[in-house]
Amino acid sequence: MNPAPFLSALCLLAFFVASARAQEASEVDGRNRVVVVENVRYDYAQVLNVEPVFQTLRATRTEEHCEPVATRTLAPVQVKGEENKGGFRRFWDSVRGIFVNREESAEDTAEAPRIHDTSRHAAMLTPECKIVEVGREFRRPIAYDVDYVYKGVKFRSRLPEDPGNRLKLRVSITPDIGSMVEQAAGNP
Repeated sequence: MNPAPFLSALCLLAFFVASARAQEASEVDGRNRVVVVENVRYDYAQVLNVEPVFQTLRATRTEEHCEPVATRTLAPVQVKGEENKGGFRRFWDSVRGIFVNREESAEDTAEAPRIHDTSRHAAMLTPECKIVEVGREFRRPIAYDVDYVYKGVKFRSRLPEDPGNRLKLRVSITPDIGSMVEQAAGNP
């Protein structure tokens, strides 16, 4: 004798008995299980304020910083007697190279005070450089706190992007069946 048909019939009978008892229990409560469908519509709200939420990132990097280059300074040149010369004398001194022989002008320049020769003593470039770590701080917006008004009520939400002047809303309306169940249980 094969026990497989007997076991399958027994399982089928147990299923029917369990479903009949569940149906009786729901009828005893006086209610049937109903799936409530959500009512959805779309509307717009007026945006009042948008504040970005920043993420602050800190990083360091190495840079070369050099002290200012030290150079030798030249001795000051003193010009004597210029303040006592008249206007024509100063003009003549500036243009006399055109009218005077070169030998005479060479003698006149020999009498003038000499400027220090800097070709021998070239500027001494001594850069004092160091490698230092420099801290950087970067801020970037990661979200936006949006204040808006919908049907006279103010709301605030954090959004991933700036919505602009108007914010599209998804309005969902569903009845509260929890309160209906409590009322039905209280009234026999």
